[in-house]
Amino acid sequence: MLASSLAFIDGSVTNVALPSIGHDLHGDAASLQWIVNAYLLPLSALLLVGGAAGDHFGRRRMLILGTALFAAASVLCALAPDLTLLLAARAAQGVGAAMLMPNSLGILGSSFKGEARGRAVGTWASAGAIASAVGPPLGGWLVGAAGWRAIFLINVPVALVAILLAWRYVKESAEGEQPLDVPGAILATLALGTLTWALTLWSSNHAGSPRIWAGLAGGLVLLALFVWVEHRRRSDAMMPLAMFASRPFVGLTLLTFLLYGALGGLLVLLPYLLIVGGGYSPLQAGLALLPFSLVIGAASRLMGRTTERIGPRWPLTVGPIVTGLGFLLLVRADPIGSYWTSVMPGMIVVALGMAGAVAPLTTAVLSSVDEAHTGTASGFNSAIARTGGLIATALAGAVIAQTGVALVETFRSAAILAAALAVASGCVAFATLGSLRPAPGDRPR
Repeated sequence: MLASSLAFIDGSVTNVALPSIGHDLHGDAASLQWIVNAYLLPLSALLLVGGAAGDHFGRRRMLILGTALFAAASVLCALAPDLTLLLAARAAQGVGAAMLMPNSLGILGSSFKGEARGRAVGTWASAGAIASAVGPPLGGWLVGAAGWRAIFLINVPVALVAILLAWRYVKESAEGEQPLDVPGAILATLALGTLTWALTLWSSNHAGSPRIWAGLAGGLVLLALFVWVEHRRRSDAMMPLAMFASRPFVGLTLLTFLLYGALGGLLVLLPYLLIVGGGYSPLQAGLALLPFSLVIGAASRLMGRTTERIGPRWPLTVGPIVTGLGFLLLVRADPIGSYWTSVMPGMIVVALGMAGAVAPLTTAVLSSVDEAHTGTASGFNSAIARTGGLIATALAGAVIAQTGVALVETFRSAAILAAALAVASGCVAFATLGSLRPAPGDRPR
């Protein structure tokens, strides 16, 4: 839990620091998007390989190596003299996170059964939410007191303690001997990278161009080639296509993409709106996000236990729909108005909705596979979540490039779009998860 919290802390801290980083390193709207996406891209593309590598070589070993890489890359981020080196270090952070995150959850999945697994996953989700809660205010304070470089250095002591605890107290676990899917990982990275570059360029320029259309076409071709390679590799693929024969699995995948795409875009844009449009300090913007993470942290463990009793269909239907209602309330967000009446109500409702979805979603995914593939399953679901956030952030330039009244108006349009995506994800859950129920005994499915 401590290791995986690094990824949550880093994401939330960076969001409140974007304006300061852009000002210091002379970054435009596209550059600010890449500060987020340089991290999300390798994280999205390599989570599957990270989970499979843990299944193959040992989950504790991959957890420790990923955490060490994340810490080293964080130091490089803090020392980066220009935007190019910062983006390279952010990419290295993403690789480290792709190694540690699925194996953190994979260790839980292989260590607990039945309701105990639901409680463990709920606690894991709560720890991530608490880390996200601490990140924005702590990061905002550090940006104001010591500069944006300090936000990356807070990762180092956390990583060192996580490595020590894993080395001394976590038992090694590994399953299977199937080879790693290197061609699939390369194609997934190239496809996501090309699509993200083209979407970032489009959202920043507000118009198409031959380069943008060529990037989109190339990304789709690479994506099709990735699917073809995975089909040829069959059971050795990092994304076995046989999984998509399961209606609940397809539903969980689509739900994750839509819901986390909506959430990822808004969590990048809201702090930016408050800082640039409302004159908030980084600390104030960080505190503005605090209710969101505190509510999720308080409720996730309870929802993990509830899901083990009633199944995931209703929590994953109601939770995203409530989240969508919260996004609609954020249409009222006024950066120069009262935070308590224009921003906080929407944040609370979004948090309540996500609290109903985070732990049930994770539990449902882990319960749908055998123990030999818990790392791969958690890696795939996390990859879909990060890909949704990656694409949403790539499109966020349409908002970041605006100022004044136009910034507020485009943010409100983004909130309406996020609401539609969240409600759609709830409808997907209701339509596809009817057959996914807890079973008697210690192995819910």
